[in-house]
Formats: sequence, structure tokens, C-alpha cells
Amino acid sequence: MTVGRTLLKSMLAAALLAAGLQTSRADEWRTASSLIGESKYGDNFQHYDYVNPNAPKGGTLNSVVLGTFDSFNPYIVQGSPAAGLVGFGGGLLYDTLMEQATDEGSTSHPLIADAYKYPADYSSATYRLDPRAKWHDGQPITVDDVIWSFQVLKANSAQYSRYFENVTDAVAISDHEVEFHFNQKGNRELPKIIGDLAVLPKHWWEGTDANGKKRDITKPTLEIPLGSAAYKIASFKPGSEVIWQRVPDYWAAKLPVKIGRENFDTRRFTYILDDNAAWLAFTKGGLEDLNREFSSRKWATAYDFPAIKAGDVIKKVFESHSPQPMQAFVLNQRRPLFQDRLVREALTYPFDFESMNRTLFFGSNTRTSSYFQGTDLASSGLPQGKELEILEKYRDKLPPELFTQQFKLPVYDSPQAERKYLKQAVDLFAKAGWVIKGGKMVNAKTGAPFKFEILGWNDTDQVIASPYIANLRKIGVDATLRIIDQTQYINRVNHFEFDVVTGLFGQSDSAGNEQRDFWSSKAADTPGSRNLMGIKDPTVDALVDRVIFATDREDLVAATHALDRVLLWNFYVVPQYHRSAIWVAYWNKFGIPDKQPAYSGYDPDSWWIDVDKEKALAAKYRGSN
Repeated sequence: MTVGRTLLKSMLAAALLAAGLQTSRADEWRTASSLIGESKYGDNFQHYDYVNPNAPKGGTLNSVVLGTFDSFNPYIVQGSPAAGLVGFGGGLLYDTLMEQATDEGSTSHPLIADAYKYPADYSSATYRLDPRAKWHDGQPITVDDVIWSFQVLKANSAQYSRYFENVTDAVAISDHEVEFHFNQKGNRELPKIIGDLAVLPKHWWEGTDANGKKRDITKPTLEIPLGSAAYKIASFKPGSEVIWQRVPDYWAAKLPVKIGRENFDTRRFTYILDDNAAWLAFTKGGLEDLNREFSSRKWATAYDFPAIKAGDVIKKVFESHSPQPMQAFVLNQRRPLFQDRLVREALTYPFDFESMNRTLFFGSNTRTSSYFQGTDLASSGLPQGKELEILEKYRDKLPPELFTQQFKLPVYDSPQAERKYLKQAVDLFAKAGWVIKGGKMVNAKTGAPFKFEILGWNDTDQVIASPYIANLRKIGVDATLRIIDQTQYINRVNHFEFDVVTGLFGQSDSAGNEQRDFWSSKAADTPGSRNLMGIKDPTVDALVDRVIFATDREDLVAATHALDRVLLWNFYVVPQYHRSAIWVAYWNKFGIPDKQPAYSGYDPDSWWIDVDKEKALAAKYRGSN
């Protein structure tokens, strides 16, 4: 009987593993988590295979940040968090339960938690804390810290609220084990992504400041918080500078995910209000050591300053094999102007990517045609098989073309293309009740003009928007661009106070609970969420849940194809472009491992400072000894 049970268990485990489920070791402790198969490092993970495990520590990494800051609390909508802090994850200050891998998709390794487990029905997840984990004040990181962090982040963070919507509570199992309970079974991703929880110090946040005032996690603060990660804030100048110092006795320094990484002794962030001033600061050195370039024009034409010619600044291209984000003009449906799908479709046709790519981007970009670009989750062709089966349930609520036509964006590949596509736009506007009178697109009934504002904050916004605005004006649409400072921009986007903005929607290769924050009706009303379009569609909500509760990888792919296709055919955005190349220019003061992670493209945390080079550059360009 025992032999029979063992054989049956083995056969079931093999079948589940082949289906993409990781329940072959359900309810057994595991030290790595992955949604797309076992980690390449297995259980004997020593360090990432691309790092230099003996990388020296020391030196300063200087960085420029645009805008300003007024808070060290990144988990609330109010305030502008300082550089080094992030609204999702731990940033430079806080460790998370697990750390997402830099060189594998949808994979995490131990950090505060040294292992986790879950039952076969995915109804809960248990995390076991590393007894060595401690705060910068020497106190241990406890189960109480984890439970409190889960409660306050779910209550106050828009992203964590949607991400952990199916997590009902967290309870202590022992001094080192905490169990998270879920209100639905079958959420395959949820046990793993609990590891993304940033753990905050309960005893510090519930304590009092130097003036005896009780701290409040729901409010902005400029009191330097207690942390647990490799860096802590050493000093700051309100709104203009933040200096982080490496913690010499950092508890996790010898963990596999940390060996050979986080090598800079000091990280200095200097705030500059103007984009051009930030660029000049990089060219002269001292304030910006490493610049990731996003502008094709700059990459092709602007890197001719003296330090480049002298070989003191290096240009390098890294290739990323991770999914490409959907970068697009977001049409805010909270504005009545964009609530008609025909209007949104019409606004897609005047975007002439091909001419822009040729004349502005030096042919370096590729048109984005999926919200899951660069993965097997991207829809293509016509719906078929399981995807079609999923979509059939909602056929009467979907555009009929979705079932009969491939989704294709306009291609301006000939002199006649502009006339063709602008006419299609005008025809669609007419169907939606808009006509051209006196050269202006106006509402056929009220005479009100079709007028909107594109909101931006930097030169790139102007480069992208200007040709689009010019084409829109050819069909009478009065579109304008308004550039504001970054802090004001972030605040307005967080509260959805815009007509159109350029949004960036990054995805992983294993879609799941984060989709709620992107597309769900609840997120549409939640300040700080990523549902910038204001989507409130029961069909989209249902498809998001279908993705989250997919039964295996094949089912996930089909469900995500369906979601992608519905999002595309509803024309919530005007897609722009992407590129897999990562352009980086850096002052020649770094030691860099022979290779970098292919998945993320590059990992500057694996670089280190060559102190002699750093001193030589300082002497040459700033007269230091």
C-alpha cells in the first residue's frame, strides 16, 4: 500500500510539473520560487553566475535626479519620496521577504525569509524567517514586523492593495514562521509573490520621534527611517540631496543574492530641476557617474563632449531579454471625450511611427503591438483554441472585429499612407458623431471642439508628442502639449488629473495579481494605481481574474492572450514603441564583471569603484588630489 501511494504521488508530481505547476513539492519548504520552472541555480545557490564574488567595496556612486522630494515614506500617495525609496518593494532601505532574481524571469531567492511553502490547493503560504535578519539598530526582524507590514501596506499602498487582494490575513505560526491566508484557492502566483512584501520596522513606526511625537505610517515624513537593507540614509538636504551609506555590518551581505553586489560605500543623489542642467552635469562629471540614455537623438548625436573624446566616458549597449513594456499615449476615460471606443480608435491612426522612427529615432525603435510584448503571453493572429473558448463567453460584449480581424496598427510605409489613415480617422470620428467644420473637428450636435491636452515633464515628451499633434491638427483635432515640473506631474498622474499622458506599463513573463492594479474597476478609482486609463469594464475584470486563477502555464497563456486582445481592441491607449537595447554611458571609474545578466540586461549593483580611476578623474576634471 505504501509503495502504491508513493508511486501515485510521484506520477502526480511529474504530471503537475509538466503542466507548469510547482506543486510537486507542495507543503515542503523551498528556498527558491519560480513561476516558469525551476531556477537554474537549484538548491545549491552560492551567488549569481555573472558577479565577481570578490568585488571590492568602496567609492561613491553619484546620481542626478530630476525634481525634488519631501518625504521618506514611499508607500502612500501623499508626498514625493526621496531617491532610493520605491513604492513597491524595499528600495535601498528595506529588505523584502524574498528578492527577485536579476537574471531569471519570475524567480525569487531568499532574503528575510530563508524558505517558504504552500499547500497543493494554493489556499495559503507560509514563510520562515532567517534568524539572522535584523534591523539597522540591531533588533531582530520578527514575525510581528511581517504581519504589521502586510497590514499597513495593504491598507495604504495602492499597488500592494491590488497585488494582495486575495490575501485575507497573516498570522504567526511560531517565532520564525508566518502564514498568509487567501480567500480563494487556485491563485498559483500568490504564494510566490508574497515574497515581494517589503518588511517595515513595527517598533520604529509605532514609536515616537526626537520631539516625542508619535510617528504615523500614513503620513509623509522627513525623519530618517530605520531600515534593514544594505544602505541607510546618512544625511540629506531637504529637496536637493540625499546621501546613502553602505551598512558595514549588513546582516545579509553573505547571502547568495548579495555576494558581489551593492559594492559602493556611498550613493549620493543630487536633485536638479532642469533636464538640460542634468545633462550638463553628466558631461562635466562629479554629479552623475552613470547615465542610462533613453533618447535616440542624444545617443546618436550628443555624445561628443570632451570626456567622451578622451575616453573618460564610455558608451555601452546591453541587450535585455526581459519583456518589453507598453509605452503609449494613455487616453483618460474619466474624461467624457475619450469614453467612446470609436473615438479612441480614431486617435490611433494619426500616430505615424515609421516617419518618427526614421527622422527622430535613427531607426532604433520597434512599434509595440501588445501589452505583453516580447513574451509568449502576447496575442497574435486570430483567437483560437482555448483563447477563443475563453472569449466566446463575452462575445456579445466585445467588438466583433476582435474575432474576425488581426489587430494591426497603421503602418506609414508609403507617401499615400498619411492620406489613407487620416481619412480612416475622420470616418471613425463621423461614426462617433464628430464632423469637420471650418477646419475644426466639432461635435455634430453641440458644436463643441474636440480639444485635449497632452501632459508631459521632459524633452522626450515634446519629441514624441509634436509629430502626433501636427497630424491631429490636419484632421481638425486641437491637441496641445503642456510641460510641467516632475513633482507636479507625478502628483497629477497619481490623482488622474490629465487628458493624455505617456504611460509605461511593464510586465513580467508570468502575468498575475498585478493585473488588477493595471486594469481593474477598483483600481480606476484608487489614486496612485496604474489604471491610468480609468478602465471600468466587467469583461476586463473577469479576464483579469481568469489570468490570476489560471490552472497551469498553458491556461495562463490562453487567458493572457484573451486579456491582451480585449485591451488592444478597446483602444485604451495609442501604442508607441520599444527597444531591447539598453544604452548606458558611464564615467570610466568602474570595475565591471565580464558578463552581465542577459534577462535584465545589466546590473549596476554588480559594478564596483576602481578607487585609483576615481581619484584620477577627480584630479583631471575637478582639480582634486
